[in-house]
Amino acid sequence: MIRINTHDGKSLELATAEGQTLAQAIFLAGFWDGVPLCAGLGKCGLCRVRHVSAPPEPTAEELKRLGAAALAEGWRLSCLHPAGACHVELPRPKRSARPRTTVSTAKSGSASLAAALAVDLGTTSIHWAALNAAGEVLSSGQGLNPQMGLGSEVMSRLAYAAKPGGAEVLARLATDRLRSLVHGAKVAHGGAISRLCVAGNSAMTCLLLGLPVTGLASAPYRLDYAGGGLQSLAPDLPEALVPPLLAPFVGADLSAGLAALQFSQGGHPAYPYLLADLGTNGEFVLALSPDEYLLASVPMGPALEGVGLRHGRTAAPGAVRGFALTPVGLRPEYIERPPLPGPEGKGEDPGITGVGYLSLAATLRRAGVLDESGRFVVPATPLGKRLAKGLASLGNEQALDLGHGLLLPASDVEELVKVKAAFNLALSRLLAEAGLAPGALKSLHLAGAMGEHVDMSDLATLGFLPEALAGRARRAGNTSLAGARTLLTRPEAWDWVLKLPGKCRTLDLASEPGFGSLYVERMVLRHVA
Repeated sequence: MIRINTHDGKSLELATAEGQTLAQAIFLAGFWDGVPLCAGLGKCGLCRVRHVSAPPEPTAEELKRLGAAALAEGWRLSCLHPAGACHVELPRPKRSARPRTTVSTAKSGSASLAAALAVDLGTTSIHWAALNAAGEVLSSGQGLNPQMGLGSEVMSRLAYAAKPGGAEVLARLATDRLRSLVHGAKVAHGGAISRLCVAGNSAMTCLLLGLPVTGLASAPYRLDYAGGGLQSLAPDLPEALVPPLLAPFVGADLSAGLAALQFSQGGHPAYPYLLADLGTNGEFVLALSPDEYLLASVPMGPALEGVGLRHGRTAAPGAVRGFALTPVGLRPEYIERPPLPGPEGKGEDPGITGVGYLSLAATLRRAGVLDESGRFVVPATPLGKRLAKGLASLGNEQALDLGHGLLLPASDVEELVKVKAAFNLALSRLLAEAGLAPGALKSLHLAGAMGEHVDMSDLATLGFLPEALAGRARRAGNTSLAGARTLLTRPEAWDWVLKLPGKCRTLDLASEPGFGSLYVERMVLRHVA
């Protein structure tokens, strides 16, 4: 049996579970809801437990993340060990990423009643909006995808689905969250939710619907379900409108996003333009003309979502959204407010969003504390030297003390460099395939995890974008959610989006000769054409 003592004095026992990690068993028992776990990467440290007796042999990742002293006390990362018999203690969970809800200006009469729900089903987060019969937003919000504890990115989620009963568990978690959103809208606004639109990437869509995902789990990848219609989720839920899935890893979130741009109040963007929806999976659409769209996708990992880095958190009040360089050093800039204080172990922990990490890396790059390869260096300038005084050893790697209880280890910088390389590769290959120079793009629209708050100058500093594009890049916000709203309220938008698949061509980057060398070539903090 797995014996568990919680931080608040409770005790329970779980059956051992072959084929699961200890973290997965604890997660499925109802713990860590709302905790942004990296789910098997051994990086975030949020699944740490203390073995009361007979702790397993520590791994190199645990030594790096927890340190020798904690290991000697029995602390381990439960995502790195099987769900075998043990006796563990759980610390207070770190839930700085709390669900957020925003209620729009009060309406009266029938205008205040909920009639539809638009949902962006992401790998890491779920965003939603409750609409009245006229399509006006009554309330909106976001929270973590409840499947997070079973895999923080697409391939690990698909791997869990391949386990006996795994697909059913994942479908239940997602459906239950949609059920709670529908119920919450009814309680908050009255009325009855009769229409539902769910826009998600191809993998999340198929997992929600309980459809086979073998075509997405290994190469050569294929799309066995194309979307573009109504799907039943459960007897007590309205049928879900699912926009077309455009390619194995370019899903309904992108077709919905294109609809959002096409039917925006200011009119659709001039061609050619590029829409990049950036999260755990990077999805790109190069719109060359009304009848020609070039698609690509790249795995980017959960770092942009604020998951898997030492202090990574999803965007929520109290999290760091950026850093400013002042004469006395780095100053964190928080979402709404600093972390709330409290007694030891009960206050909010400092955390940094994915966009906050990009701001930090760009600031250090401009100060000369990070070189082009992403390594820490001691620059010649007085301010740079002052920042570099925070460099120290953390296990077997360097780390920079940022103050405010925050550290930046070299391994976190490496993850950001990987994200940059993936983005750079997708952008440069799409442009090359279309025979376009970067300056030929009329606009570039950034959606997803970076689509609301990222500073374009930071992206240019880090090499995501060439200088020629930085001035044409736009923060597009959550185009997937905006598109889901549009498709619920504008029949002409649904007719338009149904024609998209026949206008699309997919560039399969991972199957291209030399993909690996092209990727490695871009693992530097400058843009590579």
